[in-house]
Amino acid sequence: MNTAYWEERACRFGLQGDGLAAVCSYGMPAFYNRLIDWCQRLALRRWLRVRPGARVLDVGCGVGRWSCRLAARGASVTGIDLSPTMIEQAGRRAAAHGVAARCRFFAQNLAALEVHGQFDLILGVTVLQHILEPESLRAAVQRLASHLAPNGRLILLEAAPARAVTRCNSAIFEARPRLEYRRLFEACGLTVESVIGVDPAPFKSWLLPLLPWIPRALRTPALAAATLLAIPIDLPFGRIAIRHSWHAVFALRRAGGQS
Repeated sequence: MNTAYWEERACRFGLQGDGLAAVCSYGMPAFYNRLIDWCQRLALRRWLRVRPGARVLDVGCGVGRWSCRLAARGASVTGIDLSPTMIEQAGRRAAAHGVAARCRFFAQNLAALEVHGQFDLILGVTVLQHILEPESLRAAVQRLASHLAPNGRLILLEAAPARAVTRCNSAIFEARPRLEYRRLFEACGLTVESVIGVDPAPFKSWLLPLLPWIPRALRTPALAAATLLAIPIDLPFGRIAIRHSWHAVFALRRAGGQS
């Protein structure tokens, strides 16, 4: 992963407002990123209901949007991110939310993850899709598996369409087919307990590859139209329309662990 790229994202948008433009869709308008955040929260809702004292690892924690929410529910949260500026912002936001005592943040590369202890919940939101090198990707998943407590859960939300779709791939992003992730998880000693959808509406993924060729004055209206069209599909049906969803949430446990 490219540290300089993530530092640029953090410096440009991580200090502004809720920081969603740094951690969701890079630099996109607030309405667009709020829909992404809303869909993600709905998809992750089940796993965000942690018990007080739960040990949580938030990988690719960004500006701390998940860390702060989990700490507010009583969890002891460790957040890691490649970008030192993201980590700095996560710490500031934890303090502003009054949960700094239950959070600790470190700048680390996930492929070389090394934090003390094992965790009841490990959460990663749109992190693996930015690790393009196969060796680094496998190392990252192996490090996650090694930090998972025997009865813990690893929850990963990634761009993982049901079939290979390359139209949105770029120099910093790859939407891997869902089956490819399943095979990787199994090879790293993880069992997939469940998969749910996030965003079955196709309008955003159709539009994004075309955006550079759309006249600048028309880009925001086009994004607004795609967002409005997606809302009545993604919000009520995102979790159940799994086959059509662009992103997926994988709930994993260590192979042989208890349910």
